[in-house]
Amino acid sequence: GRGEFGVTYLCIDRGSRELLACKSISKRKLRTAVDVEDVRRKVAIMRHLPRSSSIVSLREACEDDNAVHLVMELCEGGELFDRIVARGRYTERAAAVVARTVVEVVQLCHRHGVIHRDLKPENFLFANKKENSPLKAIDFGLSVFFKPGEKFSEIVGSPYYMAPEVLKRNYGPEIDIWSAGVILYILLCGVPPFWAESEQGGAQAILRGLIDFKREPWPSISESAKSLVKQMLEPDPKLRLTAKQVLEHPWIQMLRRAPNIPLGDAVKSRLKQFSMMNRFQKKALRVIADFLSNEEVEDIKDIFQKMDTDNDGIVSIEELKAEFQNFGSQLAESEIQMLLEAVNTNGKGTLDYGEFVAVSLHLKRMANDEHLRKAFSYFDKDGNGYIEPDELRNALMEDGTDDCADVANDIFQEVDTDKDGRISYEEFVAM
Repeated sequence: GRGEFGVTYLCIDRGSRELLACKSISKRKLRTAVDVEDVRRKVAIMRHLPRSSSIVSLREACEDDNAVHLVMELCEGGELFDRIVARGRYTERAAAVVARTVVEVVQLCHRHGVIHRDLKPENFLFANKKENSPLKAIDFGLSVFFKPGEKFSEIVGSPYYMAPEVLKRNYGPEIDIWSAGVILYILLCGVPPFWAESEQGGAQAILRGLIDFKREPWPSISESAKSLVKQMLEPDPKLRLTAKQVLEHPWIQMLRRAPNIPLGDAVKSRLKQFSMMNRFQKKALRVIADFLSNEEVEDIKDIFQKMDTDNDGIVSIEELKAEFQNFGSQLAESEIQMLLEAVNTNGKGTLDYGEFVAVSLHLKRMANDEHLRKAFSYFDKDGNGYIEPDELRNALMEDGTDDCADVANDIFQEVDTDKDGRISYEEFVAM
């Protein structure tokens, strides 16, 4: 498999003949000292955590001139979502089994002074193809060591699964329970609880914290399951359940008695569509990431230094707006203000360098820049200026996805907002 920073290979232990996975991370892609430190921290955390049936084991870490190589236990059972969709039945009981495993990983991390920070279904694989296969957490790339009471401010993670306090830049280990609650909500109904047409809208939905328990199939889901979801998605981290409390919740404790009534084809269909939509977006982002260069990150640093005329390490909202006009961004002042509020909570309308880079890349990504054009061209194989249904299906199938035609059609219908039977560049950018 190919990811943002490298390639994962199937390999074999010459002594035991055991099949393993080797993730080779290209040093060329590790552009900054921060990137290098992230890899070192990931290795340190995987070595620090005790062996568990719920976490993929790291067998070896080494490096050469070109790459860092992480040799890990091989998981051949596929992604969490794929297994659920492929099942003939999908029930509360099945969701409870998955939720318990996810929260056991959270509990293990927190007991050993680690915040995961990127819990999502894509980061859980089944060890093998057997029905009773262990489910394993596979990626600790954004994880961090913490001490009791310590707070973090770096915005990390995946938008659907981000806790409100991450957006407010003041968080601790409680964010992992929120992310696990989002996973549980998706498992039970097929769609995320906080969703919008744009990242800004998604952030606003998370901060509002309104959870929909009215749409199907929620009326037929047990009150106990709904109670657990509500307590995991509690906006106040001080009131949110701990991992221990989740595992002691009646719905998890009564696993064998959890309703075994199928939640229906609609839920499975939505889960499959959501999973595939994520793949389309991830593939697009991966293409864009390949076009980013050291020079472009340096460009942003230069812009910050030029704007920071008094060299105090911060820029104002007025300077920010002026510079983004130079970028050619057409974002309204209210949108820039909202982004500022999301990454800066001191109420002064200023950004430090790290915050500035984050907002710059975010706004550049939403503007009509050359990377989006190149990514669009990657999907638009015939170069006619539109992504057509066959091109979308073929692009998704390149990643080894089976039986994705119907779901690709559903995604196509969602992205093709003007319903002309093809995806324009503007629709692609808005995705």
